[in-house]
Amino acid sequence: MRKPFHSKTSSRIMLAVISTMAIAGLFLVLEFTPSISGQAGDVMAQKIFYYHVPSAWTTGLAYFVVMIAGIQFLRTGDHKWDWVGLASAEIGTLFCALVLITGPIWGKAAWGQPWTWEPRLVTTLILFLIYVGYFMLRQFGGHYERAARNSAVLGILAFVDVPIVYVSLKFWSEETQAHPQAQMGGQSTTILWIFLFVLSTFALLSVHMIRYRIHLLSLRNELLTGNHGI
Repeated sequence: MRKPFHSKTSSRIMLAVISTMAIAGLFLVLEFTPSISGQAGDVMAQKIFYYHVPSAWTTGLAYFVVMIAGIQFLRTGDHKWDWVGLASAEIGTLFCALVLITGPIWGKAAWGQPWTWEPRLVTTLILFLIYVGYFMLRQFGGHYERAARNSAVLGILAFVDVPIVYVSLKFWSEETQAHPQAQMGGQSTTILWIFLFVLSTFALLSVHMIRYRIHLLSLRNELLTGNHGI
């Protein structure tokens, strides 16, 4: 009989580390990062930067795993890769939703309006909608094997939009951009290290969530097949 996921020592240690880092990260962001007044004058909104940007990077990381898992599933036919792809797609889309939620909160303070149809926002929204289609394909795409293969192909193709999101600041002229052009390398050492700390927390959290979701998918497979020996 498979052990519950959080009864494993490694899972409990990982959860304790992530929880500690999340609390420490929140303290660092609130106490040691600058508050900057934007167009709307909300100085605390700048703190969202330390959660908005790591959410975006974690989204890209999860969708990269979807692409790799899709290639491996199409190459080997091993359903474990399909579980990895589905779990990563779910977690990646959760973080992408966080990007689309925190972005307008910051935009309202910085630009005076929550949304503008500028390149990075639009390409991020397109990425989110592509993965809405991914889940609809899995849900309504017919037989499991066919839906799994078609969604693997879609997951591979969808990753094309990820680098477009990240380089969109360079694709279009500055006049069409609302996002700041500054690079992280130009930030102070304190800001950079706190950002990297929160980014590491998000990365570990996403890995833990993907592992947990894969565990649940494998349990569901055991129940459907009656095979408890995998």
